[in-house]
Amino acid sequence: MPAQSYKSPGKILLGQDNNALVILFAINALVFVLINMIKIIYFLSDIPIEFFYNQILHWFTLPASPDILFTRPWTFLTYMFTHYSIWHLISTVMWLWAFGYVLQDLAGNTRLIPIYLYGGLIGALAFILMNNLFPALERNLLTTAPMLGGGAAVMAVAIATTTVAPDYRIFPMINGGIPLWVLALVFVAIDMATISGGNAGVIGAHIAGGTIGFIYVKQLQKGNDWGAWMVRLVNWLNDLFNPDKKQQQRNQAEKHFYRTNRKPYEKIANNSQQRLDEILDKINQQGYSFLTDEEKAFLQRASDEAL
Repeated sequence: MPAQSYKSPGKILLGQDNNALVILFAINALVFVLINMIKIIYFLSDIPIEFFYNQILHWFTLPASPDILFTRPWTFLTYMFTHYSIWHLISTVMWLWAFGYVLQDLAGNTRLIPIYLYGGLIGALAFILMNNLFPALERNLLTTAPMLGGGAAVMAVAIATTTVAPDYRIFPMINGGIPLWVLALVFVAIDMATISGGNAGVIGAHIAGGTIGFIYVKQLQKGNDWGAWMVRLVNWLNDLFNPDKKQQQRNQAEKHFYRTNRKPYEKIANNSQQRLDEILDKINQQGYSFLTDEEKAFLQRASDEAL
């Protein structure tokens, strides 16, 4: 498929409401600031730094021992947003932006957070299993370093994005652009080289995260959206705590205003305008790559007529 066919007519802006990429940035940054503020308090109070690890940090990270994990089940979720060093956080955010921005454009804004969470959760499960079930990895689990960071989750996003459009071109000014699959290979190589000297369970977690990203997209292409229940849950909670907003949306649904270059006296057939609205809504929810050939052709004709 030609590279230009992957280009969406409207990018999702970072300042847009409910932007999933910005939400993930914010959560990772807030957890990092919170943990390091507490660390500063320990440092200023002359409390040994070991106390900070045992009393604070280990309540956010994923332990390898099931006995400890059963007392901290929330770490299945918190570990993927926990970064101890600023460089660890920057690495996560940089790669998340590189692939997440493209994924939003091609598969829709609502797919990013589910893929991130699935990658993190499956990665956590792989970490626990590899440290407890394989004889070659037997060790004292109480002293095994816990896992933290969004590595497995970002791996899921990277592989999912590459699966959607491996030939998507980045940096188009460089000889027509670099295929996305090349960037993915660079990312995987750097990631594996970084963690290769650590716990084998972490390597397994990242591999599992990438695998679930691939499977997620393949299921999505078959019409099975594994993240739909998350979107419905969030919408339900939003409506539950914001009933006025829901009523306002219903009232506004009767009127639609669009910024356009057309002259005010030019007429547009109602069925054509309705069709255009439906296609634009589909792009926002699912991404441009999920349009049919007929929908892409209709959108191109509408764009040419507006010029």
